[in-house]
Amino acid sequence: MSEHTSTPRNAPRDSSRSGPVGRRGFLAGAAAVAAAAATPALAGAAAAAPAAAAAARPNILLIVTDDQPKHTDWALPKLINWLGGQGVTFTHGHSATPLCAPSRSSILSGRHAHHHGVRNNAASHSLDQSTTVQRRLGQAGYRTGLFGKYLNSWALEDSPPHFEEFALLRPGFNNAWWNIDGTVQQLPGYTTNVIKNRTLAFLDKAATDSRPWFAYVTPYASHEPNTPAAKYAETPVPAWNGRPSVPEADRSDKPAYIRNATATLADAQELRRRQLRALLSVDDAVQAIHDKLVALGQLENTLVIYTADNGYTWADHGWLKKSVPYSPAHEVPFYLSWPAGGLGSGTTDSRIVANIDVAPTILDAAGIAPATPLDGHSLLTAAARDHLLVQWWKQGTGGAGPKTWASYVAKDKQYTEYYDLHTDATGAVSGTGQVAFREYYDLVSDPYQLQNLLHRATPAQEQALGIPALAAQLAADRAG
Repeated sequence: MSEHTSTPRNAPRDSSRSGPVGRRGFLAGAAAVAAAAATPALAGAAAAAPAAAAAARPNILLIVTDDQPKHTDWALPKLINWLGGQGVTFTHGHSATPLCAPSRSSILSGRHAHHHGVRNNAASHSLDQSTTVQRRLGQAGYRTGLFGKYLNSWALEDSPPHFEEFALLRPGFNNAWWNIDGTVQQLPGYTTNVIKNRTLAFLDKAATDSRPWFAYVTPYASHEPNTPAAKYAETPVPAWNGRPSVPEADRSDKPAYIRNATATLADAQELRRRQLRALLSVDDAVQAIHDKLVALGQLENTLVIYTADNGYTWADHGWLKKSVPYSPAHEVPFYLSWPAGGLGSGTTDSRIVANIDVAPTILDAAGIAPATPLDGHSLLTAAARDHLLVQWWKQGTGGAGPKTWASYVAKDKQYTEYYDLHTDATGAVSGTGQVAFREYYDLVSDPYQLQNLLHRATPAQEQALGIPALAAQLAADRAG
């Protein structure tokens, strides 16, 4: 049995999906949205609706970091001050596939990986570039720019499609190779600073080019080897002594790769130190971009979204990587600001949001109808989900890491199945599809996922936990 890979349909596929509405609909319904308890961040939209309705199409700034987990706020005080203080902080942000290329493809397309086809880091060319947000914005008259990393396995010589201007990075931190508007060259300096300066130059052109713009800014931080800028190489970081999942004393209820994991608290502390130091330069870049928008008079009508392609475990359950169904790997920081759209007052939003929501939000703000069905929904609407499909595919048949898995993730529970499935370099799936292992966690009483309630559970106990219904919903989500 192989994984079902049907094309997207116009009808909603499951209760986790809500379709986007147009920006006009958002503005017209702002008062009703403000009253919705599930979406407190939109409360300010009602008062700002007249100003937003009169505003021109917004500029769009999308910042996506690499392998940045939550709980890294210490390194980003300037970002927190701007997007947290003058925007919306989403407290339940996720990556629907905690791996770089699949996640970035979801960010740009608004679709789950089983629809866009980039199921692993080798399959980047499986993404249909005609479905990307940069193509739609360019068609609508936006000036488009990419500054930083694009997709894993993307050849540096291949210019990223549908970007009018770009500085494409071959991942690295110092003296890296770039494709600058079609010319491959090595540039000196720290790459986060190069990305910052290229972005600022792109923004400066707004003084003479009246078109709205889309800037996709993608620093390599905080990916391994997490090299900090020279000025931050020895910066002290706050102490961290782990959390209950670091280490987990008894992992007998976990899958084999976790039972055999060996990462320690000391390993996690060293990784965290490097990550935080590398992110300090991202914070500097964010502040410089903020200041440039102020100088250009464009801060109010710029939609800013900040997130990461995936999270990262800090030796949780002995694992010091991503690609796993545990919360630190798929939870990500997630911020949005758009003062002219009524989202600039410093609020929090507790909805379950994900990378698949980025493209629908951008298209909605720009007044562009989706050309293809999307799995995400616009965060400018009251749309909410009660759970999220999170999934990951094993590439090849070797190695000792996790098998392919899919997970039903809600605020109060998480149900995961591992499968006998694997992908090739194109993202094509093969295998029997048999369920090889299952996990269920009560996230209210067990937020650190220490006790797999399916370990040695009887059929009656599984029934009491609602496992049959969760399994059926997960199957529907995967097939939808």
